[in-house]
Amino acid sequence: MKPIRKLGVLLLLMTFILAACGDGGSQTAGEPGGKSPDGKVKLSIWHNFAGDDLRAKTVRGLIDQFAKDNPNIELDAQAIPPDGYRQRLSTVAAGNELPDIFFVYAGSQSAELHKAGLLQPVTEIAEQHKDWKDKFLPGAFKPYEFEQNEIYAAPLSMSATSILYYNTALFQKYNVKVPETWDELMAAVKVFNENKITPIALGNKAPWVAQSTILGTLADHVTGTEWFKNAAAQKGAKFTDPEFARALGYFKQLVDNKAFQDGANSIDNTQAEQYFIQGHAAMMISGAWTLTNLAASASEEQLKDIDVTVMPAIPGGKGEAKTISGGAGGGMALSKRTEGAAKEAALKLIYAICGPEAQKAIAESNSMVMYDTEIDQSKVSSLYYKAFNLVKKTAITPVYDAYLSADAAEVINNGLQEIMTGASPESIAKKLQEAQARSVTP
Repeated sequence: MKPIRKLGVLLLLMTFILAACGDGGSQTAGEPGGKSPDGKVKLSIWHNFAGDDLRAKTVRGLIDQFAKDNPNIELDAQAIPPDGYRQRLSTVAAGNELPDIFFVYAGSQSAELHKAGLLQPVTEIAEQHKDWKDKFLPGAFKPYEFEQNEIYAAPLSMSATSILYYNTALFQKYNVKVPETWDELMAAVKVFNENKITPIALGNKAPWVAQSTILGTLADHVTGTEWFKNAAAQKGAKFTDPEFARALGYFKQLVDNKAFQDGANSIDNTQAEQYFIQGHAAMMISGAWTLTNLAASASEEQLKDIDVTVMPAIPGGKGEAKTISGGAGGGMALSKRTEGAAKEAALKLIYAICGPEAQKAIAESNSMVMYDTEIDQSKVSSLYYKAFNLVKKTAITPVYDAYLSADAAEVINNGLQEIMTGASPESIAKKLQEAQARSVTP
């Protein structure tokens, strides 16, 4: 999960301030839904499912089907490439010109839109479809509950960032137990190194990778989730506390015991995936995105040897043992300006995109959802099917950069690279505490 850079945060904040104070301006996203000359309800929707991947095609198909099923609605749907989506949404938000419905990321983006008064709740969808709401995995709605008993977006996707992928053929060949404890992991690292197999593939050239895929779960196992949230809020906990230095110490153990291949900080995540799938590494700790990448690049022969599990438990850790870091990836939100018949149509469309059948269809596009649905095994890759069933029954813990400030996220991202080149856990913990304190303290 990449952090937003400092400049991006400043721009985002500036645009939302303008949105709160502005008088509208030119309507680049169109006026809020109303009636067209022929009496149809006008409705606009923006999203970032613009690619050729199966998930993007599935979401666009759901929108197209809604348009066909509702000829009384004049639908203006815009698919905006992901690289430019955040900025486009920020730009129209600055002039209070948001479309009726739009995809929002969980975290700072949706929170700032709510603070600027640009969202309205979609709670009535959940009230009308209680069975649908109850089948979401724990925590699915939490990022969008900005007020008590109100939901401001319907979850559409899931972020799972710390799945432990392992090569069953290598584990069998060298008679290694799939690790469930830290000691078993370190024993596996030793055996694979002795046999000139990289224990864990890592591509940390973009420094968010080690933080997102390894540290979130590793640290949560040591400190527990409540401690991390308190430290992020700077309320009763600090990153200089002994438990966090201990968590970083476990990461250093991996480094010191040569768990990662040489030059891990100079290759990217895609290169690490290929290194792993080609049998040069026994394990890889990565996110759900690796499922899609391997499905596209690996042969079925290669995939049949790959299985998935959770990261091993930490002795004496305060956190839950069997967890995966992640959470809600994004959802569909409703503009504060949308009213009347357009609002009714918008809520109907949001349910069409995020309802039970839609969740099943998105899951069957080899994409993770925070929804308990059954999928047709024949429609997905064998590896995805294993991962989907693993995630569905596993508790989810926070990814660090979803809670830290942009400055602090950059510090811990770079800090893990520094630990890999010799820095002490205590020095990185001190830098992180200073950065997060600056962002939280008025």
